[in-house]
Parts: sequence; C-alpha cells; structure tokens
Amino acid sequence: MKARRLQWIAWGSSVGAVALAVYAWGVSYDWKLGGLGNYELFPLFGLVAFSLMWSHYVAAALRLRLGLDKSVLKTYFEATSLAVLVAILLHPGLLAWQLWRDGLGLPPGSELNYLGESMKVTVLLGMIALVVFLAYELRRVYENRSWWNYVQYASDAAILLIVIHSFRLGSQLQTGWFRNVWLFYSVTLVISIAYI
Repeated sequence: MKARRLQWIAWGSSVGAVALAVYAWGVSYDWKLGGLGNYELFPLFGLVAFSLMWSHYVAAALRLRLGLDKSVLKTYFEATSLAVLVAILLHPGLLAWQLWRDGLGLPPGSELNYLGESMKVTVLLGMIALVVFLAYELRRVYENRSWWNYVQYASDAAILLIVIHSFRLGSQLQTGWFRNVWLFYSVTLVISIAYI
C-alpha cells in the first residue's frame, strides 16, 4: 500500500511539475507558439529538466522516509531519467545550434558570450552542471565502484548550481507566480538532499 502511494506521488509530482513548467512557459508567449524559434524553445527544456530532477529528489527522500526498497521506484526513475537526459541535452543544444546558425560560433564561447559579461559566471554554472549530469549518466556502468559516491555528491551540488542558474537567467522565473513555485521547489530540493 505504501509502495503504491509513493509511486502515485512520484508520477503525479513529475507530471504536475512538468505541466506547470509548460504552462508558465506558454503563458509567457500568450500561447502564440506558431512562430517561436530555438531561442524561445530552449528555456522550456531547462524548466522541464529541473522539474523532473526536483521530483526525483523528492521521491527518493520520501522512499527513504517510508523505508521502502529502491525497486519500488525503478520503473519511474528509468522512464523519467530518460526524459531528463533528453531535456538537458536539448536545453543547451538548441541554444548552441541557433547561435552557430546565427554566425556566433561554437560552444562554449558562443554560449558564454550570449548574454554578455555580467552573466558569464551564471552560464558557466549551467555548463558545469551539464558536464556533471552527463557524467552521472555513466551510473549504469560505474555505480558499484567505491568512488561513485563522489559523482553522486557532485550531482547533488550540480542541481544546486542549476537553482542559481535558473533564478538568474530564467525569464519565466523573474517575477510572478511561477517564481514562487520555483522557490518552493528550491526549498524542498535542499530539504530532500539533506535528508537523503
């Protein structure tokens, strides 16, 4: 019974968080999505990736709190982790592709210069987090190694870098109701990481 409830909570929080992200993004364009290009699309994938990763941390913390085995959320994590991987590749990928098409060069230089000098550090935080998240994808091969815990710790730090990155750069997070939702995500993320 507890396992089934946790699965519902995990899937429900993921679907709900992604739906809120898509809604906030769509509203920011008044749902006039027909003429949007890569510059308008790439932020959506960052919102989706973070929303799903947030739900992963919350679900993992709840699983530990309930004393349930990892296998209870195996299907959930496999499916949603694939969605996260796609989103974290599309978020910078669409931006890099468009910057290159516009003649602004290849990453990392094109992305570091995209928003000017004042935002270079914030963009760099996102790049560091991306590298860590991609390294984490090697877990299927290396998770039983003694040093793998350090990659997990780095991943925990990387998601916190994304909190900073998103608050500084996310146009949907600068004001309004979705900023408050993101604040809730941030607080519950920190609590979940601490609990885990």
